[in-house]
Amino acid sequence: MRVLLRGNFSLWLGAVLTGALLLMAAVSLVWTPYPPAAIDIPHKLAPPSLAHWFGADALGRDVASQILAGSRVSILVGVVAVGIGLLFGVALGLFAAFRKGVAEDAIMKACDFVFAFPALLSAIMLTSAFGPGVVNAIVAIGVANVPIIAKLTRATANSALAREYALAARASGRGPVAIAFDHVLPNIAPALIVQATIQFAIAILAEAALSYLGLGAQPPQPSWGRMLSDAQTVLYNAPRLAIYPGAAIALSVLGLNLLGDGLRDALDPKLRARRS
Repeated sequence: MRVLLRGNFSLWLGAVLTGALLLMAAVSLVWTPYPPAAIDIPHKLAPPSLAHWFGADALGRDVASQILAGSRVSILVGVVAVGIGLLFGVALGLFAAFRKGVAEDAIMKACDFVFAFPALLSAIMLTSAFGPGVVNAIVAIGVANVPIIAKLTRATANSALAREYALAARASGRGPVAIAFDHVLPNIAPALIVQATIQFAIAILAEAALSYLGLGAQPPQPSWGRMLSDAQTVLYNAPRLAIYPGAAIALSVLGLNLLGDGLRDALDPKLRARRS
């Protein structure tokens, strides 16, 4: 019972933190205290006040407005990058699980080759080669997600295909596409959902790292990673400028990881029973 409660606590706390991230992005679409890119030199490095809730940065830009607007970039990168990983990773994993033989070996070897390069390093190489920007960062992070999802899909699909319902479907003459959509995907979906939340958190970290290095979102587009980069020049005079975006990144990643852990416990009764 204690394990179940702890799993539920992770789920609810993760849902609250993730919901706060989504709410920030939604609010920033229609309202921010100031235009995020508006420069106000007379008020540079202004401390937190009623006029500027989190203060102003070295160019007088409102920090609260940048935090709100920066959440949009993080969500955009996370959703699209994870979407790329799911789209191609699930397709490749299912193809490998059904085809076996040379096709399976070739796909898995290609995934191992991509795994040889750390995800962030691969993203840095791609954005350095094709230019900085959010689009290239999304593609780079998405490509790094593909082998992770493909390997998970293949492993869970092989397990599902060994079950009685899949064997019965094959014996009745159903084709691989019908079996994949009717029997395999519904049974491997929980594992994919949990992995997607984890990859979402990794995508936020990767985007922040790329923006910090100047390879992600470009000015005047707000980004938590670039806010950290800008803050290091005035770190001793105004350390709060690094604390706010750092806290936003940490809480967002924490929320998504807790959400993934909670979903894993909620969607996997065998794991829940074993832990109890």
